Amino acid sequence: MRKAGVLSIVLVAVLLAVAVVAEAQQPKRVPRIGFLSAVPLSNMSARVEALRQGLRELGYIEGKNIVVEWRNAEGKLDRLPALAAELVRLKVDVIVTAGPASNRAAKPTTVTIPIVLVFDDDPVGSGYAASLARPGGNITGLSTLAPEISGKHVELLREIVPKLSRLAVLGNAAQPGNPQALREINLAADGFRVQIQYLDAPSLNDIETAFRAASKERADAVVMLPSAILLSERTQIAQLAVKNRLPASYNRPEYVEAGGLVFYGPSYTDLFRRAATYVDKILKGAKPADLPVEQPKKFEFIINLKAAKQIGLTIPPNVLVRADRVIR
Repeated sequence: MRKAGVLSIVLVAVLLAVAVVAEAQQPKRVPRIGFLSAVPLSNMSARVEALRQGLRELGYIEGKNIVVEWRNAEGKLDRLPALAAELVRLKVDVIVTAGPASNRAAKPTTVTIPIVLVFDDDPVGSGYAASLARPGGNITGLSTLAPEISGKHVELLREIVPKLSRLAVLGNAAQPGNPQALREINLAADGFRVQIQYLDAPSLNDIETAFRAASKERADAVVMLPSAILLSERTQIAQLAVKNRLPASYNRPEYVEAGGLVFYGPSYTDLFRRAATYVDKILKGAKPADLPVEQPKKFEFIINLKAAKQIGLTIPPNVLVRADRVIR
């Protein structure tokens, strides 16, 4: 009996050791991130690299201990819903959406897979979060909503155009976040005794009409409010501003890169880098519902001197020296 008991103990020990070794040899599951963008990655290489850098800083190396499923609609927004659904079918651990159009496409596809917004103009107004402090669902991330930005556009234009007395504001009243932005612009304009001319442009057909109205009313400058529709026609808008000799301040750097005059707003590369922290927390077990939506921390000021020359405008040295980037 003693011998049988000893053998049983030895057998159990051997089996436990084999089980431990087998478990150690099991390959660890590599987390998968889905990335959804409206435009090709080549069009946003600096931002994509910022996301990768943020992941590397947290110990994630693509192709080694994390897999990223990159999906982009190549500028064809109607393709986004199908791409979002594809990421859901792949059962990725988290979906990272690279802007408002991608956010809208991803939301209806899942209520279980966490979604990280790299940025959105108004996550609460868009219906992605119950509040910034407690999103309450499967969506969290970062917002570009910062009320002081809108007033800053007025301040900058007044420095660039000292005799500014009439300011055209071009945007889409239905865009979440824009009513608040317009209120801030009005407050800033009142302080400088500048009259506001609001031009609603809910569709592409309204762009030229809006610029004609601005010229007819002798606007001295233009402020662009956020609009996915208008952004898609940024080159045309920048050209119309130049054609009408209207200094314009834009809400996205893409406008200035397409020939617009100035951009002031959040650093989008910083938002992409910070999105990695949400991915990390979610992969470690945090629930999106409990992760507050964060607002911008870093801001950027870009001036396009080519556009200034075409308009016949000289940027004051005290403004030029404050630019983070100058396009010559």
